[in-house]
Amino acid sequence: MADVKKIVLAYSGGLDTSVILKWLSQEYQCPIVAYAADVGQEEDWDAVCAKGLATGAEKVIISDLKKEFVEDYIFPAFRSNAIYEGSYLLGTSLARPIIAKEQVRIAHAEGADAVSHGATGKGNDQVRFELAYLGIDPSLTIIAPWRIWDLNSRKKLVEYAKEHSIPVPVTKEKPYSSDENLLHISFEGGILEDPWNEPDEAMFKLTVSPEKAPDVPTYLEIDFANGDPVAVDGVKMDPLPLFMRLNTLGGANGIGRLDLVENRFVGMKSHGVYETPGGTILRAAHRDLETITMDREVMRIRDSLVARYAELIYNGFWFSPERELLQTTMDATQKTVNGTVRLKLYKGNCIPVGRKSGQSLYQESFATFEEDQVYNQADAGGFIRLNGLRLRIQAMQKR
Repeated sequence: MADVKKIVLAYSGGLDTSVILKWLSQEYQCPIVAYAADVGQEEDWDAVCAKGLATGAEKVIISDLKKEFVEDYIFPAFRSNAIYEGSYLLGTSLARPIIAKEQVRIAHAEGADAVSHGATGKGNDQVRFELAYLGIDPSLTIIAPWRIWDLNSRKKLVEYAKEHSIPVPVTKEKPYSSDENLLHISFEGGILEDPWNEPDEAMFKLTVSPEKAPDVPTYLEIDFANGDPVAVDGVKMDPLPLFMRLNTLGGANGIGRLDLVENRFVGMKSHGVYETPGGTILRAAHRDLETITMDREVMRIRDSLVARYAELIYNGFWFSPERELLQTTMDATQKTVNGTVRLKLYKGNCIPVGRKSGQSLYQESFATFEEDQVYNQADAGGFIRLNGLRLRIQAMQKR
């Protein structure tokens, strides 16, 4: 074992990190600070604190990161229209760097020289946490128990917990694992390991089923300034309450459910089910406003970078120079993305039905099918002939 003086553990109070807390204290014989990040999940934080102290932590720190999560992680990603493999809105991927950043800050404040996490050796989170640590303070020792201990099954974890008097909740075991934050909740593992299995309706937490959503559509308007939402239905709101409002509206209308197979960074495919109600609404509205406020060629260049930007976040490179470079580029395209989008929410569908902006590039006088004085239709003939010249030459050569 590395010679460390104090460890800050990313702690949730669940079985895995509770066992890790006890295991670290025994193996390293040093003080452990148990740190839990509040990124919007439902949790009894008093119980988490009490359990951490009872399991051997020198101190338990609960950090409320919800405001920062929305402002500095969710909104920048949505200004960039970030989406992984065409579907996934990066809910877990965006939460990991802010959790790791706060963990490093606590390590500095507490005089710790090591950080630890409970991610397994098969998933993406180990990469995300550790790349974040390395990108902020590479001098910290990183301890990943799942890669070095012999407690390689749930049965062994339960036996270890009972042996060391760590409370193991006596509840009906969920046939899947889940991860929740403000942006989404994800489900994977268990019965979902077979991608043919449809998720049980009882699993969903943030959204009603589209079949049970209201029979009358909900209309809302979102105002944007420089690509960020600033008001809902004319009421100006700070980022956190605004995003929570979108979550509520989306969830009530069955919006944001996703069932997909994705490619993990570590090389395997994974079947996951997601609920992202507010994020689904925000992306649809933002994208729609861009159609009238963003220059065509700027949009084409920006869109060509979205997949790479999203991949960097998914793979754990939030604190990389290339992600920061792309963020600067993405944000530069948002200076004109100001205006209002009206949306219709109905039984799982989020449909933009109106948009307006003082910086709109849409000009009805040019686009109209009625008589106009701004466009000479005869000009189109030369435009077509010039663009078709290479096609004519190619056809002539073939003949």
